[in-house]
Amino acid sequence: MSTPRELVEGFQRFRERTLAKDNAQFHALVEHGQTPSTLVVACCDSRVDPALILDCAPGDLFVVRNVANLVPPMEYQGQYHGTSAALEFGVCNLGVQHIIVLGHAHCGGIHALLEGGVVKDDSFIAGWMSIATEARRHIEQEFATADSEVRHRACEQKSILASLQNLMTFPWIRERVEQGRLTLHGWYFDIEQGELLGYDHAARRFVTM
Repeated sequence: MSTPRELVEGFQRFRERTLAKDNAQFHALVEHGQTPSTLVVACCDSRVDPALILDCAPGDLFVVRNVANLVPPMEYQGQYHGTSAALEFGVCNLGVQHIIVLGHAHCGGIHALLEGGVVKDDSFIAGWMSIATEARRHIEQEFATADSEVRHRACEQKSILASLQNLMTFPWIRERVEQGRLTLHGWYFDIEQGELLGYDHAARRFVTM
């Protein structure tokens, strides 16, 4: 893809093939609003589109995308909280019943975190990736002698678990989870193998779904 013009042409195809075919569905979404049952926290990596991977229609998912699909802990410092605001809207306004933290293989953010690529204190990425610092420390201790591929995969999955823990620091998420109105899920998309793994709390590991 060389120019934005190709995107415009893509929209024309979408309008002709999809909007025309599912016109009633889109009008219903406009008239009645969105009522997704699932919120997905995904990476902004261009290879990992949740709606595409999960074969969802418009209106099915409320998607939050950021670098390395991280969830920050509940805190009031600073002024801008894009991910936290999206979580609040999805949970408190839309009433989603599921939150999925969707990680993936070959994550650039996790690679940079492990390989020292986000060490500048004044960079936006360094500040953001600090959310996964404990995951990195765990990998450095438990996988010190493992090869790079194993360490990266382990850290990608460990950061998903860290985000699940951080979700529970939001009182309006914790309350709904404890009441059984909201369920949290940790999923991992293996791009190379074409597999989707989910975290099994009983087995304490990610298993093929």
